[in-house]
Amino acid sequence: MIILKSREEIEKIRESGRLAARALDLAAEHLKPGLTTGQMDKLIHDFIMDHGAIPATLGYKGYPASSCISINEVVVHGIPGPRVINDGDLVKIDVTTILDGFYGDTARTYCVGNVSPEARKLAEATEKSMYLGIGEIKSGARLGDIGAAIQEFIEPQGFSIVRDFVGHGVGREFHEEPSVAHFGRRGSGLRLKTGMVITVEPMINQGVYNIKVLKDGWTAVTTDGKLSSQFEHTVAVTPDGYDILTLSN
Repeated sequence: MIILKSREEIEKIRESGRLAARALDLAAEHLKPGLTTGQMDKLIHDFIMDHGAIPATLGYKGYPASSCISINEVVVHGIPGPRVINDGDLVKIDVTTILDGFYGDTARTYCVGNVSPEARKLAEATEKSMYLGIGEIKSGARLGDIGAAIQEFIEPQGFSIVRDFVGHGVGREFHEEPSVAHFGRRGSGLRLKTGMVITVEPMINQGVYNIKVLKDGWTAVTTDGKLSSQFEHTVAVTPDGYDILTLSN
């Protein structure tokens, strides 16, 4: 069941999303070679708790950390710990907050130090593809329009779109209906309605789109060991367009 949100509920999601975005801003300020992903996670955890919110991932289906930090070939759900962040790494940080009972979900890819031109191109293309997908959102549009816009931009560049993970509805629950694929056919899929709140979070691989999940049950990596990038915003559907709810200000 898809839950349409009221204006008041959307503003509550925005407050949570803004806090998640500010946690990513803080992470970006401290991100540098030599830092461990565990140290970065503690910084994010403390910031969220200090602002009266809860990190949504902590304890979610047994997940042990307050953020997902995925480096290079790790596509998503990288568990923070002793891994050291190095010069040239692509670091994806995904943060979800619960504030006053509402979820805000956002992610960014950071280029640490002297990344290769190929890695930077991948990160920039991923971010642009997210905004192209978001640009399709308005009441009456189709879910397939979002995925098609991403696919039409990404695949001609030789990159691939992860199929195994999708965007989702968000509100009083972490994952709500509908699922939002990042590939698709225009004019297909569910019709968007004012009050829907969804995430658009393309995961783009340098090589093949296939992934595998490691023995920890969470960490998803590219099967060919090549780089992956991700960006994510939480977005509300409006009568004539969209409203991004995970901006810092």
